[in-house]
Amino acid sequence: MMRMVFLLTAWLLAPVAQAATFNQFLPAESRLTFDYQQMGVNLDGKFNRFQAQLNFDPARLAVAQARIDVDLASIDTGSEEGNDAVVGKPWFNVKDFPAASFVSTGVKPLGNGRYEVSGKLSIKGRSVPVTASATFQSSGNRGVFDGSFTIKRLDYAIGEGEWADLGTVANGIQVHFHFVVTAAPSKK
Repeated sequence: MMRMVFLLTAWLLAPVAQAATFNQFLPAESRLTFDYQQMGVNLDGKFNRFQAQLNFDPARLAVAQARIDVDLASIDTGSEEGNDAVVGKPWFNVKDFPAASFVSTGVKPLGNGRYEVSGKLSIKGRSVPVTASATFQSSGNRGVFDGSFTIKRLDYAIGEGEWADLGTVANGIQVHFHFVVTAAPSKK
């Protein structure tokens, strides 16, 4: 009986372990890439400059938030000629629309560190709902989000005029992200 009282007292007096809120984005360790098809050939590229404002506590998904802003002029298609072309008016039109942004609207747990993240992606003044599949793994105060989603480029008027031909560049673009974050203890 005494042992039970001791264990109960120790449990009640023990400091409560605080969950962590992952909210410090590490851009130098993160990646934002994409895959597409041009004339039947699989190609890939990346964006070199992007920022994220994240607020993620796996125990408090109702208040999870994400905003990702991408500098579209930082695109790297793998060729200088391609980079020069896609910043122009028919593609991203970075003169009038220099950034793309994703703002989350909800996070749904799928189990085993897997999540479904819903939100709106805005490119060239057009906002379209998207859903990303993501995983989250943490070790101490460091976490990593890995995931992907697919967009239809014509929904955003990416590739107008002669470039709207889906035989030249496919409509589906697969976007991949690898975001590294750190955390501070949550204040509950």
